Amino acid sequence: MNINYIKARKDDADMLIKIYNASFYDDYVKYGECPAYGMSRESMKDAIAKSTKLIIFCEDIPIGVISVISKGNGEYYIGGLCVIPKYQGKGIGTQAIKFILDYYADWTKVTLITPVDKEQNVMFYTKKCGFKVVGTEMDGNVKVFRLLKEW
Repeated sequence: MNINYIKARKDDADMLIKIYNASFYDDYVKYGECPAYGMSRESMKDAIAKSTKLIIFCEDIPIGVISVISKGNGEYYIGGLCVIPKYQGKGIGTQAIKFILDYYADWTKVTLITPVDKEQNVMFYTKKCGFKVVGTEMDGNVKVFRLLKEW
């Protein structure tokens, strides 16, 4: 399986919206909200301008996105990692996390959040990617774990 990452540009907004909507539809249905679902083109263009979004390609097909915000001094926040459901369970997300850690070679601390009740996500980040749960908080009406990986 040939996986590539290409930095998103503003003119990729429609492609990213399709990927996010396919990836986060179940979350939208489950929680009644999902910041990554149903974004407008302008909102996505703004998001592309504010963070690094790498489009994940599998055999030249766009199948996911990983979004990263630099907080400075080697600290990064993963604002989202999504893979279209058809491609999940194939190690693509694990490869994306490894890619980001190599891409930002100065990292000392990486944080992210994921819903508390999404056990598969929690297991993915803790068991496969080496993050640890460091707290809980509310993101809208969704209870989430804050996860941390330190160098």
